[in-house]
Amino acid sequence: MSRETVGPPLVSVIVPARNAEATIAETLDSVLSQVYDGPLEVIVADGSDTSALSALVGRRYPLVRLVPNPGRIASTGLNAALRTAKGEIVFRCDAHTVLPTGYVRRAVDTLERTGAANVGGRKQPVGTTFFERAVAMAMATFLGTGGTRSHMLGSPEGPVDTVFMGAFQRRALDAVGGFDPSLVRNQDYELNWRLRKRGETVWLDPELVAFYRPRSSLWSLARQYFEYGRWKRVVLKRCPSSAKVRQLAVALFMLMLVASAALAVIGAPMPFPVAVPAAYVGALVVGSSIVLLRRREWPGLLLPLVLATMHVSWGAGFFFPVRPQVPDPAPEPADGRRAGAGVKNPAPQLKCMVASTTGSARAADSPRRAPITNDPATSART
Repeated sequence: MSRETVGPPLVSVIVPARNAEATIAETLDSVLSQVYDGPLEVIVADGSDTSALSALVGRRYPLVRLVPNPGRIASTGLNAALRTAKGEIVFRCDAHTVLPTGYVRRAVDTLERTGAANVGGRKQPVGTTFFERAVAMAMATFLGTGGTRSHMLGSPEGPVDTVFMGAFQRRALDAVGGFDPSLVRNQDYELNWRLRKRGETVWLDPELVAFYRPRSSLWSLARQYFEYGRWKRVVLKRCPSSAKVRQLAVALFMLMLVASAALAVIGAPMPFPVAVPAAYVGALVVGSSIVLLRRREWPGLLLPLVLATMHVSWGAGFFFPVRPQVPDPAPEPADGRRAGAGVKNPAPQLKCMVASTTGSARAADSPRRAPITNDPATSART
């Protein structure tokens, strides 16, 4: 990664948040505690339904810049934060995530070492309640992830299709037009697809670990995975060659469940109506028992229920029609430095064609050791 500056580059950490008052403090504490020798700025894009989150951030974190996110989804929030970010390296950080103190430094080093456009690591779910711990266990198993490398222990370092969150070279983000504002979910995968189509590298560094807090109820987990399935279908429709066996397997499983229900309705002889459901339940019980015996943690008793919720919700969402968002026109940045990222993203119209935008801005000539402070006149949420 070539730079025009001397010393560690300016890093911008952008955090899309909506109604995340319960977790945002832990996230921002971890970001502001990073051990990094260069300058670092933090930007929260608030798309909340109330002013509670912006009030909390403004009161407790005067060094954090707040920007409004009228679109109220992650992709529009990321683009809103990106328009004001000044770093030549941009970190995406979710409001349910905690970063170890050396995360930023390690990711910057890996970007420089590999020349990749995006570097990410493993997603390590960590729950605090009984149910959250069960979800965390499920998300760390093959049955819960389908073997996604960014979720599995022991994954080798190297190029991958996508990574959790990501540390991006700013020039690469600008070159593809930022995040697709029409996508409510799966915007990371779609962005990494465009980067790879442009000839860039997405790199997994398994030594980078980000801690993620799972959903706290069965309903919220089901809703989350239902949305994952819906928006994965949108992305696969645009980029069909990006489909993976694990995704198609879940879709096929749902079709087989529907066929089993139809056989039961028409009175088909046994065991045909129950063969698929019985085999699936058996696989869940055996797989969950193996995890429970290895981990010896009581939340593992909920694994069959949690895994079934994840699978069925994702599969049902995959077959549920969804219409991509119509992005709102975004205002030009106040300094006139560049066109807003994602404002003219071509992905919805041209599928996987690559956008061409203006070049990235560079960091300040001399690195600073402390996070960049806000101008009080611009930090208040409008």
